[in-house]
Amino acid sequence: AKMVAAASELLTGWCLFGLALLAILIFCWVYVRKYQSRRESEVISTITAIFALAVALISSALLPVDIFLVSYMKNQNGTFKDWADANVSRQIEDTVLYGYYTLYSIILFCVFLWIPFVYFYYEEKEEDDGNTCSQVKTALRYTMGFITVCAVLLLIGAFVPLDIPNKKNSTEWEKVKLLFEEFGSSHGLTALSFSISSLTVIGMLAAITYTAYGMSALPLNLIKGTTSAAYERLENTEDIEEVEQHLLRIKSKCRDGRPLSSRDRRTVQQLEERLRTLRRRERHLESIEKSWWTKFCEAIRPLKIVWGVFFIIVALLFTVSLFLSNLDKALHSAGFDSGFIILGTNLTNPLNMLLPVLQTVFPLDYILITTIVMYFIFTSMAGIRNMGIWFFWIRLYKIRRGKTRPQALLFLCMILLLIVLHTSYMIYSLAPQYVMYGSQKYLVQVRLLLAFLLDQCIVTRTYLFLHKFWFFSAAYYFGNWAFIAVFLIGLIVSCCKGKKSVIEGEVDEDDSDMSDDELSVYYR
Repeated sequence: AKMVAAASELLTGWCLFGLALLAILIFCWVYVRKYQSRRESEVISTITAIFALAVALISSALLPVDIFLVSYMKNQNGTFKDWADANVSRQIEDTVLYGYYTLYSIILFCVFLWIPFVYFYYEEKEEDDGNTCSQVKTALRYTMGFITVCAVLLLIGAFVPLDIPNKKNSTEWEKVKLLFEEFGSSHGLTALSFSISSLTVIGMLAAITYTAYGMSALPLNLIKGTTSAAYERLENTEDIEEVEQHLLRIKSKCRDGRPLSSRDRRTVQQLEERLRTLRRRERHLESIEKSWWTKFCEAIRPLKIVWGVFFIIVALLFTVSLFLSNLDKALHSAGFDSGFIILGTNLTNPLNMLLPVLQTVFPLDYILITTIVMYFIFTSMAGIRNMGIWFFWIRLYKIRRGKTRPQALLFLCMILLLIVLHTSYMIYSLAPQYVMYGSQKYLVQVRLLLAFLLDQCIVTRTYLFLHKFWFFSAAYYFGNWAFIAVFLIGLIVSCCKGKKSVIEGEVDEDDSDMSDDELSVYYR
């Protein structure tokens, strides 16, 4: 009976996993098709963007699954379940570890090979539409730089020992032999961990830039809403009349045959470009005002306000918890050399208090963790969409509905992959013991030694990837402070800004008239 029940639970788990995977693929397809340009869309770039986005979302589900599996092996009284003997526990741990190996290897493949190759291929295609073989060769040549970086990171992680024995009489050959023995004993875990941790640091910078701003911009935009299309049309019509009158005044100077001055010609050119932009705005505003989607959005306006209030509460809860967790590390950790790692919690935070309460009602704690992970993903998407893609002070691409170039979509998916890697550490910062052990309980015996108690619990595989190298942990610690600062700055800026235009970012002066056809399909 127990075996039948376990098999039934396993089958149910696989069915839920299949449904979740299907839902993720459908969401990725809809999201990419919604934002990609119809004129510049390509099959390979579309497939790459959908696949990379799906990998990012699937990878984000690793943490809740890992926590659930280690918690599911034990009863509420602290004893292991009958089926969870040493062999079964080891098999489950290995399965989760292989899952991390697989997905993290796919992330390395996407970041260092596939996405760079497709990106450079289309960059070359825009410059040279002739020889496909030449485009492939050039893209491969540029991609080799990324592959070299990946190989260097793997080698550093594989052969730089974390714990070197202090033997003065050891020979150089013995030291080299030690490196290979250490690499073999870790089964490549250290090499992969170093590479992933290096990417996680880049993901931390992306999270500070985009996620922190998205956490403030997304809820406040939902609460404030957008301006009325009818009101914007009225203002736009007045602007068109004003520009036309200004053009007539300037052109009236040459009615008697006199040529315009160079200054007037420049002014006429600027006014004509401005007039074309305003007329495009007029067409878009007219389409939006008549569309069924606008009427639907107006009908669910109260629901958007409720969601906005919910998201801002979650953002503030997360920020306060992150601040208290970082303050705890600053006051009670061993310092920089240890990576600011602490065992236990001295200063509790709202999330740390909430998770043990939710553990009493299955599966509320896993729903909360999953919600936080998905909240990170969607606020990151919102931040990238609002800010665009930047390289320091240079704006590379804009993310616009129906008008996003293939290269911009590839950049967006790569950034999301990197942010997902950093998400696990962010959640660990909020609830370190929960991320390490889930809802496991231990048997209280006479010897209340910490090491003895911890030996009774199984550590999640996530923790093994997070804390292989202390200097990465130290970088994450300082990154958390930067994240809090950027969130507060973004919150102040978002509060001071007025309502967004109903066609925010969809009509620019550098757009062609052909772009109107791309966007019109969304407002019919």
